[in-house]
Amino acid sequence: MRLRFLKPYLGRVIAGFCFSALILLTTTARADNAAFDLIGPKFQVHVQREGVTVPIAEVPNLQPGDRLWVHPDLPDSQSVHYLMVVVFLRGATNPPPESWFTRAETWTKPVHEEGIFVTVPTDADQAVVLLAPETGGAFSTLRSAVRGKPGAFVRAAQDLQQLSLDRSRLEAYLEAVRETSVVDPEQLKTRATMLARSLNIKLDQQCFDKPSAQQVPCLTQNTDQMVLDDQHSQNMVATLTSGPSTDLLAQLSATPTARGGYYSAYVGAVVDAVRILSTAHTAQYQYIPALALPRKDDLNLRLNNPPSFRNPKSVLVIALPPVHAVVPPPLRTVDAAQVFCASKLDLVLPAEGAPLVFATELAHNFVLHVESKSGKGFDLPAHPDPALGGFVIETHTMEAKSLDGEASGILRGSWGFHSFEGPRFRLRTSQASQWVVASKDASALIIGREDTLHVQSPDACCVSEVLLENTYGKTVPVEWKAAKPYELELKVPLQNASAGSVQVLVKKFGLAEADKVSLHTYSEAARLDTFTVHAGDLNGILRGTRLDEVSKLELSGVTFTPENLSRDNQHDELKLVAHDATSGAKLKAGASVTAQVALKDGRTLDLSTAIAAPRPQLNLLSKSVQLDSSDSPPMIQLGNPDELPQDGRLNFFLKTQVPETFPPAERVEVATQDESFHVLLSEKDGNLTRQDSKTIFAMLDPMKLLGPSAFGPLKFRPVSPDGVEGDWQLLANLVRMPDLKEVRCTAPVKSAGRSPGAEKRPAREEGSTGENSKSEKNGGSENSLVSQKASEQSSAPEKSGVAESPSGPEKPIADKPCTLSGDKLFLIDAVSADPDFTNSVTVPDGFVEAALAIPAPKGKALYLKLRDDPGTVDTAVVPILTAQP
Repeated sequence: MRLRFLKPYLGRVIAGFCFSALILLTTTARADNAAFDLIGPKFQVHVQREGVTVPIAEVPNLQPGDRLWVHPDLPDSQSVHYLMVVVFLRGATNPPPESWFTRAETWTKPVHEEGIFVTVPTDADQAVVLLAPETGGAFSTLRSAVRGKPGAFVRAAQDLQQLSLDRSRLEAYLEAVRETSVVDPEQLKTRATMLARSLNIKLDQQCFDKPSAQQVPCLTQNTDQMVLDDQHSQNMVATLTSGPSTDLLAQLSATPTARGGYYSAYVGAVVDAVRILSTAHTAQYQYIPALALPRKDDLNLRLNNPPSFRNPKSVLVIALPPVHAVVPPPLRTVDAAQVFCASKLDLVLPAEGAPLVFATELAHNFVLHVESKSGKGFDLPAHPDPALGGFVIETHTMEAKSLDGEASGILRGSWGFHSFEGPRFRLRTSQASQWVVASKDASALIIGREDTLHVQSPDACCVSEVLLENTYGKTVPVEWKAAKPYELELKVPLQNASAGSVQVLVKKFGLAEADKVSLHTYSEAARLDTFTVHAGDLNGILRGTRLDEVSKLELSGVTFTPENLSRDNQHDELKLVAHDATSGAKLKAGASVTAQVALKDGRTLDLSTAIAAPRPQLNLLSKSVQLDSSDSPPMIQLGNPDELPQDGRLNFFLKTQVPETFPPAERVEVATQDESFHVLLSEKDGNLTRQDSKTIFAMLDPMKLLGPSAFGPLKFRPVSPDGVEGDWQLLANLVRMPDLKEVRCTAPVKSAGRSPGAEKRPAREEGSTGENSKSEKNGGSENSLVSQKASEQSSAPEKSGVAESPSGPEKPIADKPCTLSGDKLFLIDAVSADPDFTNSVTVPDGFVEAALAIPAPKGKALYLKLRDDPGTVDTAVVPILTAQP
């Protein structure tokens, strides 16, 4: 029963709670919206100080003694009588005296037509205007509300003043973006970027990736999140409460909203003002903020909530400029080193750091005061343009002769009632001048492509256009930009140009004649990659492409000239040599220097080079050839100690010169002359053995390490542990030797020391009986069988000095009565019976037979020249067999 009785009551309580919550959410949502899109009444205000009257839009702050004229500009048809109360405040904990409240009945003729004057009292900190519907006791009610909670109105005045300044920046940005989209849409990105910098607005760069029709809506959406903090405007709002005026704004800015983002300072000011004023609500009145947007004498009010004319009636709270000392704008240049041309019409001087200068009328009466060398300055009119990112200077009134060389200009203006000085700018006027091509670009113009060229002149800031003129007088435009205060960066189009002379025409503001810069274009230049040179060396390797164009290279006072050019994998390697023997001492290891590479067409290219450590160096102390002791004595005795038989082993000693001791990981490379066969000897492989820290014993087995096809001069060089190679040095001459078997002769062999009548002895093979051997021991030089049928050979064709073509086994002929047999006879270059080779046989190329017709030996020895070393005469001792005639 009791529950049944309470049901209707509980239903009404719950419904009332839901309705109250709905109203609260609606109010909060409206406050958070920060739209202020309702047009409110308009006021006219100006301020008089020391006899000077200034419109309210140009007043950043009030001071005690200022005389304010306040005129409510309400329509004649206004049906609700508004009571206007001008109140001065002096802090959150110090209620203002009653004399600081001035009432005005707006419906009366004097107020409606003339307005009222009020004077800022001493010790006042802020001023607000309250506009309330008249109820009979409205003035006393409003006065009691302000005196009862002065802090609420102090905070509201601060927030409304901050909100007004921020809203001015936002509206200036939105207005300029919309105007640019209509007048010059192609400049939208450039101007929007300048606007964002000038007004301190958050710019979404992704908007420019959208189609043109969608860019403006994108740039103007989420306006409550676009206004960034501005320290200057915050400093203009006096700190009258227990903490800085930004404390609550900072807290609100970090509060997540229902959309998952964060309040901007702009939104925070709105929410703060609404919540603070809500604490002063009574049953008769509620206080709502009114945003004042000044324009000349007018204060245009914007409301965030519609006013109510039923209890609780709405009281509009309007903030006037705070009462404190002047805070001038912190205007600064974007680039203090930049030089500007005073000859340019509508010159723009970039500036930033003070958004209120570009968004409001607080700063006004700007001029650029130019100081000339004569000491007498002059002023040029100036005005801020946020879309251009700075101040537009009207230079058409200035004569070119006003400046001589570089001058300084300072931006001057008024901030409220006070003058202030802004940043300084460097200025020049257009004059004919010489242009210097940067040294690094002296040879940069290569035909067939676009090249970058840097030219320098004191008047670079006054350039209006750059053209390229060829030898036929045809001109093409050149893309350019000011890279430095006195330097231009040119993109010279040479795609269709030919090598030769060209001119760059540099036009300047205010001058009819262009400056001319004579240049030379070249064909594709050599590309320099690296130059490798070691300390102490007289040669180095230059790597790159088109190195055939190099005429010389200079490095640390040493001149290198080309010696040998090689090409591999589309890259050139050019060996350069210094012919001065003392040059190597000038190259210090580890030094980083710049090499000047001169080309044959007159150009000079720079190449950064580091001089490497000295290359390893070894000296050959001694060497010897060792043959296998298990073999029979060799038939061929080599006639040059530098010759190394292929089946022999070369032992040699080396001594290190660089470095001082032989590193354990250093190796010795041995190769043939053309380096087609090579081997690395190392301690690890057992081919190198230390005698001491400087001396190394090396062994080379050519057949094993180089293979059967290696021959000719052998050379060696050291290779350091990190792969740096020393110079080649001659080691030996590797020769391959034939395997000789015997010599058979068909004619008497006249042997030295033979006794008379020896030819009449019975014919028998040499060494066939012991008697024969005995005869030799008794003084016979040799026992031979001589054929007496030499006439059988006389009919054979005679080819003096050359063996027969290898169409079959060699047969003796008249002047070559003997035949040399053996294996690999093609390794012989020539055979002779005497060391002077007066009667010799040359072995033809491609000889494959096992027998060779040769002249009869004059003794036990033959004389050979091996194919691998034809300059050396070697001796061969082979068995000589003779047949009985």
